[in-house]
Amino acid sequence: MGTIFSPSLMCADHGNLLAEVARLEEAGADRLHLDVMDGRFVPNFAMGYGDVRCICKGTRLKTELHLMIAEPTRYIDLFAASGADIIYIHPEAGFHPATAIQKILQANAEPGIVLSPGTSIETVVELFHVVKHVLVMGVNPGHAGQIYLPYVDRKIEKLIELRESYGLELVLDGACSAEQIEKWSGRGVDGYVLGTAALFGQPGSYKEIIARLRNLAGGAPRI
Repeated sequence: MGTIFSPSLMCADHGNLLAEVARLEEAGADRLHLDVMDGRFVPNFAMGYGDVRCICKGTRLKTELHLMIAEPTRYIDLFAASGADIIYIHPEAGFHPATAIQKILQANAEPGIVLSPGTSIETVVELFHVVKHVLVMGVNPGHAGQIYLPYVDRKIEKLIELRESYGLELVLDGACSAEQIEKWSGRGVDGYVLGTAALFGQPGSYKEIIARLRNLAGGAPRI
């Protein structure tokens, strides 16, 4: 099926956002990753509804929305109306994550859950029955440019063991360097969110960089 490369637009040039989207499309990105932060659930702010709607309406690529916000259930309908295809929530960000997942489904979007470094698989495994997409964080959510936390490796290994049983799509987010992509590709990780560790601010064009990463991951783009 190939590997999913999903550039994080949080790291792009916001002064030329749609031009960045066009360059990433032409470079061979598979999806676009949109990070929303509220300054409550995480100690930072990033991308609002206007940014999300602009990107979703201005791209032909599939979009995945990563809600790093408190009480996400309150805002599912708003963000689903933006046109996002996949909506990720942090299960610990609200009282009843299953309700948020149900609202995502009712809005005709695909639900996903995020496992932060401090979130154990055991606390969310029942949700694997109702989601396909799992985003596992290699860093604590809230900031770009962090160092990968090596103890996350064991969590990724456990998720790889579970992915077939539940039919999960497993994507790694945070400090996804070329080394991490080479390490996990072919072992059961389906995709990577590309930020400053591998794409933005790196030497070469987006097209050249994604081609190199694609080669490390084993070749073909996601179909």
